Amino acid sequence: MSATISSPTPAAPAAAAGAGPRLSADLGTFLTLLTTQLRNQDPTQPMDANQLTQQLVQFATVEQQLQGNRTLERLLTLQQAGQLAGAAALVGRRVTVEGDRLPLQSGAAEVGLPAAGRARTARIEVSDAAGAVLRTEDVTLAAGVSAWRWDGRDARGVQRPDGAYRVAVRGLGADGMDVPLSFTVAGLVTGAGREGGDLVLRMGGVTVGFDRLRELPGS
Repeated sequence: MSATISSPTPAAPAAAAGAGPRLSADLGTFLTLLTTQLRNQDPTQPMDANQLTQQLVQFATVEQQLQGNRTLERLLTLQQAGQLAGAAALVGRRVTVEGDRLPLQSGAAEVGLPAAGRARTARIEVSDAAGAVLRTEDVTLAAGVSAWRWDGRDARGVQRPDGAYRVAVRGLGADGMDVPLSFTVAGLVTGAGREGGDLVLRMGGVTVGFDRLRELPGS
């Protein structure tokens, strides 16, 4: 499976850059008005010094805003490039993330389950992109964290193709009542990139935000 690294798409710098032209236009308008006012003022009644000072302060403030936006844009671009470079080190590694999208890779997928507590059993349901349930299985929770591994076969024994599937997990107490249950999914990182200004990891057909990362090998 080939690994891919996408070029960054910096949404935040784009927003900052978008603000730049607006401030530049405002600054140009301000300078035009100020010079026109000075050129057409009555020599016998020149502009009040305090008023001129206030307008010059406004000019300096706008200029500082422009410079600050340019600096912020450069800093964000560098930060995003650094984040993407760091994420590239995860390509080819198996990670655990939080999410309801299950990556089937090389005919295998894995769901991480918590230790038994109020919930004694985990009911796992795997669905395709259209919402059709492919596989349902009840798993007895262990004393510690455990994992349920899917071989990619549906309820009829048909092997499903690699890709992204939906997974839902709900806990069942000793009395059979529903109990909230957290779970994770594991997969091999095949790529990293930026989408909508956020850093994302790709595990085959599944794309997940970097903030969903929960565990690295050996951590």
